[in-house]
Amino acid sequence: MSQFTVTGRFQTRDGFAEFETTIEAENENVAREHAYAQLGSQHGLKRTQIELEDVVESEEVTA
Repeated sequence: MSQFTVTGRFQTRDGFAEFETTIEAENENVAREHAYAQLGSQHGLKRTQIELEDVVESEEVTA
């Protein structure tokens, strides 16, 4: 599995709030779905209230 960095914004009472989160997923489409599910669950949002701007595969860091 790869790590993806998802950025975007979601609707709040006072406008929009920006976010950036890292999600582990098989591909970009699965990462998008996980982002919608995670934000919707945490903030009680519907998909229409979430705007995903960018989904980028993160560089893996090995120690």
